[in-house]
Amino acid sequence: MYPFTYHRPASLDAAKAVLAASEDGRPLAGGMSLIPTMRFRLASCADLVDLNGIDALAGIERREGHIRIGAMTRHAAVAESPEVREAIPALAALAGSIGDVQVRNRGTMGGSICFADPAADYPAGLVGLGATVNTDRRAIAADDFFTGLYETALADGEIVVSVDFPIPERAGWAKFGNQASRFAIVAAMVSRAAGGAVRVAVTGAKPHVFRVAEMEAALAADFSEEALSGIAVASEGLNEDLHADREYRAHLVGVMAKRAVREALAP
Repeated sequence: MYPFTYHRPASLDAAKAVLAASEDGRPLAGGMSLIPTMRFRLASCADLVDLNGIDALAGIERREGHIRIGAMTRHAAVAESPEVREAIPALAALAGSIGDVQVRNRGTMGGSICFADPAADYPAGLVGLGATVNTDRRAIAADDFFTGLYETALADGEIVVSVDFPIPERAGWAKFGNQASRFAIVAAMVSRAAGGAVRVAVTGAKPHVFRVAEMEAALAADFSEEALSGIAVASEGLNEDLHADREYRAHLVGVMAKRAVREALAP
């Protein structure tokens, strides 16, 4: 690990001030991804700004038409939240499927989406539910937030404060995970809004989360597993590694989307 100066501000304004004054500062959330990356010297920074002392960045609140979740809210808190379980059970299921007990009790939603791992679960949750990412500067639609492999629309020093999830009429989550890491080989979030708009978001299959327009159109006409029969995702451009080749991931997209619809329709 390269040397750095550690900061633990007690307020968002204090954190912003440190980042603004640093030529190479990085915020630290749960540290589940950033710290191992720094340990292997794959990343470095001059100033590490720990956000764990800022209580205002954590918490879950049900508002009119949506659930707001603070960026520093732990995965376990989302999975166990009565508000989330009642309003968006698929989101609670997603959070409960992340990593292991230790990771869920330390990792945060904000840290996960900012790291933007191509196999992370939350990107599909945000895009599949049509969420909005609130930062200290602006609001960013989830569709515009994830821009590439480990890349987001965040500017230097910009801090994610919370995420707003519209409460859907129905939503389902399905994941085919790596047995060791529990990262998604392929996972899908499917939702139908009260107005009938459908979203299908997939993670693990490409360098970043993506939507499947053909599946969305089919489900908008007939929200059922059968509506997805015969719809195939091309293998070109999909991820390939020792866990799954492109063709297998293409097949899994269809399987996971159907399973997500099944979960959404479950009583």
